[in-house]
Amino acid sequence: MSGDALEAQLQVRFITKQEQYAVPDSPYAIQCNVHPADLNTLINAILKETSPSFEKAVIFDFLVCGELLCASLAEHLQEKGVSTEDTLEVEYLERFPAPTPQDCLMHDDWVSAVQAHSSWILSGSYDNSLHIWSTKGQHKLAIPGHTSPVKAVSWVSFQGDQATFVSGSHDQTAILWVWNVPRNSVDCMITYRGHDKGIECLSVSADGNRFASGSWDNNVCLWSASLAEEENHPATKKSKPEHGTTRNPLTTLKGHKEAISGVQWMDYNTVLSSGWDHLLKIWDCDLGGIKQEIAGNKAFFDVDWSPLNNSIITASADRHVRLYDPRSTESIVKTTFTSHTGWVQSVRWSKTKDTLFLSAGYDNQVKLWETRSPRTPLYDLSGHEDKVLCCDWSNPSLLISGSSDNTLRIFKAKHAVGNA
Repeated sequence: MSGDALEAQLQVRFITKQEQYAVPDSPYAIQCNVHPADLNTLINAILKETSPSFEKAVIFDFLVCGELLCASLAEHLQEKGVSTEDTLEVEYLERFPAPTPQDCLMHDDWVSAVQAHSSWILSGSYDNSLHIWSTKGQHKLAIPGHTSPVKAVSWVSFQGDQATFVSGSHDQTAILWVWNVPRNSVDCMITYRGHDKGIECLSVSADGNRFASGSWDNNVCLWSASLAEEENHPATKKSKPEHGTTRNPLTTLKGHKEAISGVQWMDYNTVLSSGWDHLLKIWDCDLGGIKQEIAGNKAFFDVDWSPLNNSIITASADRHVRLYDPRSTESIVKTTFTSHTGWVQSVRWSKTKDTLFLSAGYDNQVKLWETRSPRTPLYDLSGHEDKVLCCDWSNPSLLISGSSDNTLRIFKAKHAVGNA
């Protein structure tokens, strides 16, 4: 763009889905070379003028042509190939606030697995133990039981004073546990055996009836998470009663050629898996067959799926996070997010906002992303001193990460309203 074009004016109409911040619908004439900070000043000035009750300045982000504005408006429009002669629609939304460090929870070894639910956090460690924490940082329980590193943990259900959860380990077993919350005691109910190598990942179905596990034996196994002994699934008593009963897989899904790195339920009959063989597979659980296969260009280290936007994100050995739309008939990779300088080990969608996700990597960084800002993460959550192995959200404002620096870190964000 020439200097004249940069100085040129353009007509914009400001729109927002957050009605408390709505401004009059009339077009405004602004300079082409404005930056987000200039637009922010303008919107706050209009709000102050048109809403006498509006007092405190708000920081906004701006969506132009479907992407967050990070440079000047002129550069953004030039890159998108958009004419400056038409009236431009600029959507604005309150910025998701920067998360602040809350707690640093010490473990005796690497923290390899984490999952949050409501006010509780479950973590798994390389010292073979599981831990339950409150989201306020209080340590509730250390749970021995596995004989090798714990690589996956997942809550199954909360009913009254009782919580059920499952853990998967490199000792080739998964264990179903019941936690009596008031007594703060845990019982090992069922040991699951069926993998020939270590378990790397777990995912519980939305109804809590089943879970899937992925292993270094290249297989995905489906299991019953019911505490009741089922007719089609006789449980055999173990010689060691402290390890509960033993259960075998309901189904074994075979098809990956290398280790399974991630599994997620997409619906009651569909499981998504990622592998070191550069493949994503979507499985029909009833038929035990593959519905869809997506080829990547490097090993996948993790995968997550969001029911809010029906999209897949992947962590990969090439430092990139990719967003896939499995329903697309054109390019399945919709967006590539590049900021990590090492392997990306873990990715997790927000459970409440369809455009936010976390990524964690071997560069010691946790990054908070907005899908409409592929070039730059919203925030880098620093603090870990070694590679970050796992991350999760606790609804909707706590972000949690575990690292080979033996810590679990909790970050808190003031919950921004309505910018889903």
